[in-house]
Amino acid sequence: MPIEIKELHIKINVDENTTGSAGATTVDQKKVTRLIHENVEQIMKIQHRKKER
Repeated sequence: MPIEIKELHIKINVDENTTGSAGATTVDQKKVTRLIHENVEQIMKIQHRKKER
């Protein structure tokens, strides 16, 4: 029997006080931005599929 997930809550904590260099912070910011972009794309695909049903 398939399980349907109707709601998903994701909670994260972001600590902006890093002890690394400024260059490392920039790379981390780029990674965070890329991950957010990918997640938004996945959410949009899921919503589109729900509308098609």
